[in-house]
Amino acid sequence: MAEKPDTAADIEKMSFEQALHELETIVAKLESGSVELEVSIDLYERGEKLKNRCETLLKKATARVEKITLSSDGSAQKTEPLDVE
Repeated sequence: MAEKPDTAADIEKMSFEQALHELETIVAKLESGSVELEVSIDLYERGEKLKNRCETLLKKATARVEKITLSSDGSAQKTEPLDVE
């Protein structure tokens, strides 16, 4: 089965929120049990790609998170890159 033209390319352009929303919609359709088998397989495959996109974007966001160092009075003193390991 050939990949649909809008499958991979459009997912790579999606924001986290867009990908998550579509993934949630796919999960709801699959859980309803009202989708034909072939459509279910296509939805599952797209859902897997959306899940991977969300994971990639979360990893990138985590790498950008900064740890805030507080001074003795509780105010923000400086930031440091988050140690993700």
